[in-house]
Amino acid sequence: MTPRALRTEVCRDEEGFGRLAAEWTALYGRCSSATPFQSHPWLHSWWLSYGRPGALRVVLVRRDDGELVAAAPLMRARGPLPVLTQLGGSITDFTDVLLDDDCPEAVPALARGLARAARGAVIDLREVRPGAASERVFAHWRGPRRRLPDSLCLELPAVPMEGLLERIPSGKAQRVRAKLRKLDALGIDTRIVTGEEVPAALDRLLALHRLQWQGRGVTAEHTSSRFAQHLTRAVRPMVERGDAMVTEFRLAGDVVAADLTLMSPRLAGGYLYGADPALRARKVDVAAMLLRHGAAETSAGGRATLSMLRGSESYKQHWRPEPVRNRRLLLTGRGTAPLLWLRAGAADARRWAAGRARRHDWIRRALDRLPGRAPHGGGGG
Repeated sequence: MTPRALRTEVCRDEEGFGRLAAEWTALYGRCSSATPFQSHPWLHSWWLSYGRPGALRVVLVRRDDGELVAAAPLMRARGPLPVLTQLGGSITDFTDVLLDDDCPEAVPALARGLARAARGAVIDLREVRPGAASERVFAHWRGPRRRLPDSLCLELPAVPMEGLLERIPSGKAQRVRAKLRKLDALGIDTRIVTGEEVPAALDRLLALHRLQWQGRGVTAEHTSSRFAQHLTRAVRPMVERGDAMVTEFRLAGDVVAADLTLMSPRLAGGYLYGADPALRARKVDVAAMLLRHGAAETSAGGRATLSMLRGSESYKQHWRPEPVRNRRLLLTGRGTAPLLWLRAGAADARRWAAGRARRHDWIRRALDRLPGRAPHGGGGG
């Protein structure tokens, strides 16, 4: 088949995007690098909650018979510069395009379609996981391009809990085993909810999440009604397809913790959880409880990776995960190259400033630990 046997189009309205559900899902199943964040329920629901009228730009590539072989879910971004960015926003850990594994000619065809759709604009693809389909498009791009680092993710092999315990020092592993035995002695049981139970289960999860972070700076978006509506719309069909799992942890019949894990054939990632603060009073290691369950379900499904998604929080580091850096891919035409360099330069400056702030904070904290030194800002002389 020659590239001429493929045609591209751009979907600009949300109703048309909604009607793509069946064929988008079929393409998603033929793209081995796709993560659950590229599923149609996640993206369409996100658009309904967060999209702006007139901004949608979904680039599609079809065979002559109409079969969908590539898709790039994009939108016009806010701001003074003309930019196309991917759907999903800050609540999405991995963004990507979809490419049919059995149609290699779809790669240059999608690159050409993106170039036409973005004429006069910069395409800014954030949070691209290494090995993603977007990297193949980047390799075929004929205009100016730039690859930048993006968020850090931490990943573990998808093995049962005992295999994860082998990754950490023996003394620490023994302490975790003792915590898990205590957990079992308490009688906390797990239950995976069904699709029809998802809305009520998500209400309980979000309530527990707010309770868990009360007074400790919860992520504001996680408490918003649009986020709750997005999750409810997206997660039920994802659970029914096997692309997500909602688990409730019960003690004496009461739900004391809940977890949402997103799943694809290659990868599973713990997306959001909530836990009753009363568990801390009982010395329950909630992170170990969630990880044991997630590891069992992920390894049983034949997946290779258990992702802790974005962020390098200290509780994740206990398990000696592998750091994996997402990428940011910038693409544009030759006539708009200055816009790309301007946007890339701004990103480099923000990254430099953030790195310097982290270094200064590390030095400050190290100095504060010196004997006889008052904590920074504490009024010591």
